[in-house]
Amino acid sequence: MFLLKWLWKNLKGYRGLYIFALGLTCICQSMYIITPYFSQQIIDTFIFNDNAAQNLSDHRDVLIGMLLAMVGFTLLRTIIQYSANMIYETTSQGLIYRIRKVLYDNVQRQDSAFFDFYRTGDIMTRMSGDLDMIRHSVAWIIKTIVECLVLFTASTVFFFAIDPLMAVCLLALTPIIFIITFVFKKKVGPLYVDLRDRLSEMNTGAEENISGNRVIKAFARESFENKRFNKMNKDYSEANKKAALTWLNYYPAIEITAQALSVVQLVVGGIFVITGRITIGQFTAFSGLIWTLSNPMRTVGNIINDLQRFTASANKIIEIYYGRPKIVDRSDAIDVEGRLRGEVEFRDVSFSYGKRQVLNDISFKINPGETVAIMGETGSGKTTLVELISRMYDPDSGEVLVDGHNVRMMKLEHLRSNIGMATQDVLLFSDTIDGNIAFGNSDMPEEDVYKYAEAADADGFIRKMPEGYDTIVGERGVGLSGGQKQRIALARALAVQPSILILDDTTSAVDLETEKNIQNALANLDFPCTKIIIAQRISSAKNADKIIVLKGGKIAEMGTHDELVAKGGYYREVYDLQT
Repeated sequence: MFLLKWLWKNLKGYRGLYIFALGLTCICQSMYIITPYFSQQIIDTFIFNDNAAQNLSDHRDVLIGMLLAMVGFTLLRTIIQYSANMIYETTSQGLIYRIRKVLYDNVQRQDSAFFDFYRTGDIMTRMSGDLDMIRHSVAWIIKTIVECLVLFTASTVFFFAIDPLMAVCLLALTPIIFIITFVFKKKVGPLYVDLRDRLSEMNTGAEENISGNRVIKAFARESFENKRFNKMNKDYSEANKKAALTWLNYYPAIEITAQALSVVQLVVGGIFVITGRITIGQFTAFSGLIWTLSNPMRTVGNIINDLQRFTASANKIIEIYYGRPKIVDRSDAIDVEGRLRGEVEFRDVSFSYGKRQVLNDISFKINPGETVAIMGETGSGKTTLVELISRMYDPDSGEVLVDGHNVRMMKLEHLRSNIGMATQDVLLFSDTIDGNIAFGNSDMPEEDVYKYAEAADADGFIRKMPEGYDTIVGERGVGLSGGQKQRIALARALAVQPSILILDDTTSAVDLETEKNIQNALANLDFPCTKIIIAQRISSAKNADKIIVLKGGKIAEMGTHDELVAKGGYYREVYDLQT
């Protein structure tokens, strides 16, 4: 019932049209009894009747009228059926357009924890194959259920109107169909849930392989990955066959029961004709409509099949549809006017990924315009620390403040629009270089794009490319070196003129000369900016106003370059190794 309410909610704007289509379906299916009715009248009046010849002579116009009516109603029924199908298709496409829009918008609003849990291939499966199953349910499943119910009901009423005993004899087999269907439903439900999960795993594997094709080739692991994908493909195929064969196990029983209706009609109907209980015309009417009982019985299995697939897919979609991010604007969020000054403060901040603690009781303050370097061993919590500033995550305890305001109390759009971030693992979009740099502001003048590319020491290599700034960057920056991608990402971060600039090991893939040029440009920006630099090189950190060294999620050292070198410790060890 919940799923039907959810479908009805998302049919907003198409509800009247959809109900109209269901009404057309009811009319169309009810009209199937008209032709057998006229056939009965023609046979009993003009063929098997003691006065058949006289009737044919005296009422030829009635016969012609009945024949024309049969042809006319058949054409009308065809037109109605076609119109209803067109409406079903229109409304189902409108439905999935709306759901896909809501899903995509919801995915965009999710916080980082969501993407830590859901894999890309799984999300893509939900937004493609699962959505198509929703469309199929509206365009076919519900329509078919209505068709079967109306057709079965109309035929049953017609049969009882002709001869109640004959109708009872035919309907005596229907309870068997419902028992078989109920047992089948309980068996097949879990199989389609498993089938849906296998499809998600296969899509995820394919997505990872395509994205990581260069790594696979570099390690000559094509054969291994082929075997891995073949296993996932085989698992999906086996799950598919298992579900299909389950239906085939029950299909013979349903088909035999449905075919038994014809046997009952021939035997019982023949006896009733011989005994004079029903006429030849009535027997013909029974024969002409027997399929209206057997066909719904056959279709029940397919409907149950598709309903189970629909349920499995809909439940997966609803997870995301109603999923809400934990990091959102509070109802009492404050409005901070204008550009942020760039003051950052951590007060007793701790953070954990599940049971693994990453940061423990972190406290420090960065004044507006300062440059602060963060260093530490791999896994010490450097990246997590800077992600707390833009609320990619919220701390378990303590406070992160920007300009004296707890970031939990600030509006996300305003906070993040004042923060520019460039990471070591660069993601460039399949767009021009110009489009990637101006990503934060699509209306940016070309002159500003060039200026920030120069600041990132990227202008030189960009202009040497075949199309310059109009060069299309391949997926994820394929075709560019690691250093080139990092410089474009840095230009993108600078282009929004952030109050707080976060560089997560952004110059790790560039040479020392390029790094020096970038540092000089960062020191002479034409807008006020607080810079937080995660670095592994002493050359990237030594000129900072403050250097913070993390170890085991805690601040192990903090001070200037000279102070930390004199103090001895992790920073001094790195300094000695690199110099």
